[in-house]
Amino acid sequence: MYNINGNTAQRIEPVTFSELKMTESEIEELLRKNIEMICDEEESLLIVGRQVRNEKKGRSDLTAVDNNGSIVLIEIKRDRQDIVKRKEAFEFQAIRYAASYATINDTDELVKQIYSPYIEKYKEEFQLGILTSFELGIRKINEFLEVNDSINTFNDNQRIVLVASKFDEQTLSAVAWLNKNNVDISCYSLTPYRIKEEIYFDVDKILPTTDYDSYYVNIMNKSLISSKTGNKKRKKRILPKIDSMLEWGVVKPGDIIQAKNKQDEATLLANGNVMVDNEERSMQSWLKELYGWSSVQTYLFAIHKDSGKSLSEIRDEYIEAQEGEEDLS
Repeated sequence: MYNINGNTAQRIEPVTFSELKMTESEIEELLRKNIEMICDEEESLLIVGRQVRNEKKGRSDLTAVDNNGSIVLIEIKRDRQDIVKRKEAFEFQAIRYAASYATINDTDELVKQIYSPYIEKYKEEFQLGILTSFELGIRKINEFLEVNDSINTFNDNQRIVLVASKFDEQTLSAVAWLNKNNVDISCYSLTPYRIKEEIYFDVDKILPTTDYDSYYVNIMNKSLISSKTGNKKRKKRILPKIDSMLEWGVVKPGDIIQAKNKQDEATLLANGNVMVDNEERSMQSWLKELYGWSSVQTYLFAIHKDSGKSLSEIRDEYIEAQEGEEDLS
């Protein structure tokens, strides 16, 4: 990261959470309230637990459910030193917790064990009314799964997300191997920078990636790894965002955006944000508030009023048309 002053570029060095005197608990709370920091706009997440204790007295940091109905375990470590000095490997600890979540058979069990205590703990963030925490939890989780068409796939799979300011090579090697063997586990670096009195974060998804071999600790000849895995490569398309859609002209400033299955509307701005009640907001923050989720699939739940199509449909149609033209040329 650089600070530009005229023609002079001054490099800004990252700091550690230790230097900032930020505890793991404070990072955990930051992510609990702003999970979109490590969540793509193509994904919906509902945080359902924090510091959930399992039968072996272990505690998982954050627990969520995603739009596929999978339970998501989010484990946080401050710095590389915190990972290295642990007696138990960071990724192995997370796998044990995820394995305990695999035993949850239905939403009633999830709410009883995890979500209801979470609602009780953060009661001021929920509108309980005459409902008990269990009744509200059941209502919210079932609504979330129904809207995302994932009632029938609830907890068919579990995901793991590891977050740290920096990872050691052994952890990245293990996670790369687990990913290549179909274990859904991700690594996000959360790097803090201090500029004057303000703190900035650079968030980067390190894994999964399209090329895992570069993360393997070199304990054997690379050709041996290649011979076992074959020549198949995973392809991942990074989907364009709203700024690209505005540039293409498939949507334009002033267009009305509706929230899916709701009456609420917002006006699209030239910078990709929306205007709601005379307040400029990101589409993600607007939709989060409307649905009451921790993160929302922005392009699926934002409906272009004139066409009646979601931004996701409009984007897909444009990309397919461009690919069709390329095939003809």
